[in-house]
Amino acid sequence: MQSDIFINDIGSGIECTATKFVDDTELCGAVDVLEGRDAIQRDLDRLERWACANLMKYKAKGKVLHLGGGNLQYQYRWGDEGIESSPVEKNSGILVDEKLDMTQQCTLAAHKIDCIQSCIKSSMASRSRRILPL
Repeated sequence: MQSDIFINDIGSGIECTATKFVDDTELCGAVDVLEGRDAIQRDLDRLERWACANLMKYKAKGKVLHLGGGNLQYQYRWGDEGIESSPVEKNSGILVDEKLDMTQQCTLAAHKIDCIQSCIKSSMASRSRRILPL
């Protein structure tokens, strides 16, 4: 038996930016004033009500990434459960940290390149410059 769930209306009434992926929804907004913080919490509450109305049991598996030096680091909640903060999150395969520093991303990319290079080297029968001029 197959059941289909349509989520086109998941973002209706949302004040902030909601991005829908295949199996994920992302909510983001500017919190330069208290109204921005409250808007994000209202949107989280709307998403939770939508999940309950559609008999979907969502758990706050996501984390909050606070950006900016003057960020008040507000504690958001999903229902009665607080949402954990994180100093770094992966988004579309890219690590984003609270300072928008790319060091961790570059380190991971360099490590991956080293692993691939090592694999290629170990699979070569000969590394003679006549055979493989690099």
